[in-house]
Amino acid sequence: MASADASALLIAAPASGSGKTTVTLALLRAFRQQGIRIGSFKVGPDYIDPAFHALATGNPCFNLDPWAMRNKSQAAILGQAFKTSDLVIGEGVMGLFDGAQDGTGSTADVANEWNLPIVFVVDAKGQGASVGALLQGFSRFRSGVTLSGVIFNKVGGAGHIRLLKEAAASTGIPALGFIPKSAELLLDQRHLGLVQARETQKIEAFLNGAAKIIAEHCDLSAIREIATETSLTGAQFSSPILPLAQRIAIADDDAFAFTYPHILSGWQANGAEVTFFSPLADEAPDPSAEAVFLPGGYPELYGGKLAAAVNFKAGMRAAAAKNKAIYGECGGFMTLGNSLTGHDGKSHEMLGLLPIETSFAEPKLHLGYRNARLIDDGILGTSNQCFAAHEFHYASITKAGNARALFNVSDARSQELGPVGATIGSVSGSFIHLIDGR
Repeated sequence: MASADASALLIAAPASGSGKTTVTLALLRAFRQQGIRIGSFKVGPDYIDPAFHALATGNPCFNLDPWAMRNKSQAAILGQAFKTSDLVIGEGVMGLFDGAQDGTGSTADVANEWNLPIVFVVDAKGQGASVGALLQGFSRFRSGVTLSGVIFNKVGGAGHIRLLKEAAASTGIPALGFIPKSAELLLDQRHLGLVQARETQKIEAFLNGAAKIIAEHCDLSAIREIATETSLTGAQFSSPILPLAQRIAIADDDAFAFTYPHILSGWQANGAEVTFFSPLADEAPDPSAEAVFLPGGYPELYGGKLAAAVNFKAGMRAAAAKNKAIYGECGGFMTLGNSLTGHDGKSHEMLGLLPIETSFAEPKLHLGYRNARLIDDGILGTSNQCFAAHEFHYASITKAGNARALFNVSDARSQELGPVGATIGSVSGSFIHLIDGR
């Protein structure tokens, strides 16, 4: 029987690249190996890290986004994690105080809102006594945020450890571990972050190896003692975004893997039935489905394979011909277009359901939180309905035909960015990823 209460803590760092993800994954797997019912969450709009969390724990990993999610949505997500866990570990985003352009949405905001102790991960390469100033600064920068312990990453020999211990002791922040530099703790990178968990070779060996290293070099008992008991028994999970239909077919493979578990769980909690299909395996969506969702991912890496997927194309076009609701986000949006040009400059024919052509030939970063307002009534709701969303891609639209835009959007500072996306008949999509309703 799952406990109503669980203890929780939050892994944070001074900056991206400090080792938060590796330390989090190692802790999750190490505690799981101890027989502890372990759960996790990831702060911010991230699809890749949660998939690694899920493999490390054997449980779904939900995102927790203080900028994009309403308080009740966050409470419900934490409640879900606590239902099946005795210990919940959250992984922060970027540096401790980094978030949206308006200054909100940081890991510190999550810690403050939900009273979570912070275990700080510091990349100690090239630092000795100076880490004392770093810890002092972060611990005093903002009231209500407490560093309950520190794990030093990329540590050298005994002399380096001694310096780090003395620096931490001078601040009163307990040193919980000293992780040595190790090639075994490196994961492959790609332009949107880590290579997806489902694509990573020997992922189990990596997780078990990382767990072994952290168990040898960190005080797991002290880390668990830092976690505080939290109860969210009254939090009820609801659908942050209404289901697209009663029965929804969702693309799911290496090209279309960017789905938020809280969205899918919300649809199911709202009575919708979801089925999955693989465009890369040339599968068509379930013909009995009333709506089709093409999520984001990496279709640009599989342009030729998608172009040759005759069953997938025929099934999607048949669904459109029957006026079934079809919705695509980012990679799914590009796949709904006429063509997709990859990084190599080669163009591939896509579904032709929206009059757009997209390309990675001249990569340009589009990144940030978005406020999205529906322009017309449609699959996602009624006109002027608002959503919190996020955009992160390098592709651009190189050609667009006549189509109604889907959203009017603004950034986190409420600066208007204009209309985005496209909709024709029952088919619609855009580059942005929806996170929660407003």
